[in-house]
Amino acid sequence: MKLRVLYFARLRERFSVGEETLDFAGTTAADLVAQLQTRGGVWAEELAAGRAFRMAVNQDIVALDALLPDNAEVAIFPPVTGG
Repeated sequence: MKLRVLYFARLRERFSVGEETLDFAGTTAADLVAQLQTRGGVWAEELAAGRAFRMAVNQDIVALDALLPDNAEVAIFPPVTGG
């Protein structure tokens, strides 16, 4: 399946990419994170267990067990706060 993956804020800076289209063989958001972690370096560091980041699928925030549909837009971003 194909996914459009968007990176925001600190992650976009650390990965040196704002968006990409990926061929994805998994089924869940956790599978996508695992696939990205295999790139090593900053990818493994920033997406490691215990690191703070959020994911949205087609603009809805999801947990790591969320299923990813074909042609989904997946955003990965640091948590945000406001006031």
